[in-house]
Amino acid sequence: MDLIDLRSDTVTKPSPGMRRAMAEAEVGDDQYGEDPSVNRLQQRIAAMLGKEAAVFLASGTMANQIAVKILTQHGDDVIIGDEAHLVGHEAGAAGANSGVQFTVVGRGGLFTAADFRAAAKPAGHFMFPATTLVVVENTHNRGGGVVFPQKDAIAICEAAHAHGARAYLDGARLFNAAAASGSTVAELAAPFDVVSVALSKGLGCPVGSVIAGAKSDMARALRVRRMFGGAMRQAGILAAAGLYALDHNLSRLEEDHANARTLAERLAGAKGVSLDLKTVQSNIIIFRMDEGAPDAATIAAKAKQAGVLLSVFAARTLRAVAHLDVSADDCRRAADVLARVIEA
Repeated sequence: MDLIDLRSDTVTKPSPGMRRAMAEAEVGDDQYGEDPSVNRLQQRIAAMLGKEAAVFLASGTMANQIAVKILTQHGDDVIIGDEAHLVGHEAGAAGANSGVQFTVVGRGGLFTAADFRAAAKPAGHFMFPATTLVVVENTHNRGGGVVFPQKDAIAICEAAHAHGARAYLDGARLFNAAAASGSTVAELAAPFDVVSVALSKGLGCPVGSVIAGAKSDMARALRVRRMFGGAMRQAGILAAAGLYALDHNLSRLEEDHANARTLAERLAGAKGVSLDLKTVQSNIIIFRMDEGAPDAATIAAKAKQAGVLLSVFAARTLRAVAHLDVSADDCRRAADVLARVIEA
């Protein structure tokens, strides 16, 4: 039985064309700034995001951790949305690496400038930690793949800068946000001081994220990358996958969004499921099992037996993610399987 793997858009395998690009990549020593494939990828992403410079990294978590490190000091406060990746999915790294605390605001990953202003702490107070950074996640993973409203993002960044704080965009799925909203990634990134994008989510690459911003910030990011053990040598083999993805896999993201919508609409009609279709704006579906229905672990186990893999996010919460390795037909079949499993 062939499994339909909806656990994440990170489970994709490099396509034959991507593998060829990786095998044929021109490489050098990236520590000396001499890997031409890495340099091309960094320059291309920086230009796409409208930033001065960019740095290629091993993962989105590393991108987030470097951003926090270069934009804060130990003992600072970071304002961030509800259920953000930085808070819940990075093994407590921001506290361990940068000594910051988080103030969580909003709901479902979304918040406003008013939320920021209400939570921001002043610098120099004898008791409160100074708020020096605000973080927006777009699209928001645990919010169900919702696209962060750009008018709110602009207002939040303006409020942060007026407060003397910096603004960081965790854009792991920013390409999905652009596809869903009709905006360019440069437009979405414009209000932020530093932004990251992932290549291994949605774009089909085996490894990699890129962080971008001002040259001075990226010079610090290079040093922190090495501090965190993320410096690489002939990394052009990996960067070539990113270049291939930018050429071949960006234009098809809307297919993933359509497939997620098909799956979500079927699930929303299943007895015992709570699913807000307004949150299904990109390729992620978060749904919850009602009280009295089987719990998430039970549904995931029975779905696996029937050939569909899901992620368990909480005791009664599951996630399904559409990606380039599942077709429209796969998602229709998965929707029928899941509905049968749940309703049984």
